Amino acid sequence: MAVVRIAGATLPANKRVEIALTYLYGIGLTLSKKVLTAANVDANLRVKDLTEAQANKIREIVEKTYKVEGDLKREVLLNIKRLKEIGAHRGVRHSKNLPTRGQRTKTNSRTVRGNVRRTMGSGRKPAAEKT
Repeated sequence: MAVVRIAGATLPANKRVEIALTYLYGIGLTLSKKVLTAANVDANLRVKDLTEAQANKIREIVEKTYKVEGDLKREVLLNIKRLKEIGAHRGVRHSKNLPTRGQRTKTNSRTVRGNVRRTMGSGRKPAAEKT
């Protein structure tokens, strides 16, 4: 079997099934192992070597029992939107694009702030040389 699609996402054909399942949003390695034991599929099989029945069994388990891909992304966005609407501290932090989980922000929040450097010498160009 060449192409395996689960919950609207295509799994990479040359990866082991255990790893390929983690390409789905909402499924990590632990959940991937649980799904494979429930489906009774060997974790070391490559995706391209899966039979149609095995692929259907995995697809059925993932789509029926877990929230993945679009549904999960929608739920997360709705949760963030709710926090913003009720004016919760976490919602305010989300809307200002600042860390929401209590990290310090005087230093060490470069990634979430977009690498903004606000000190005097940080973005300066070298002084023009004398001629």
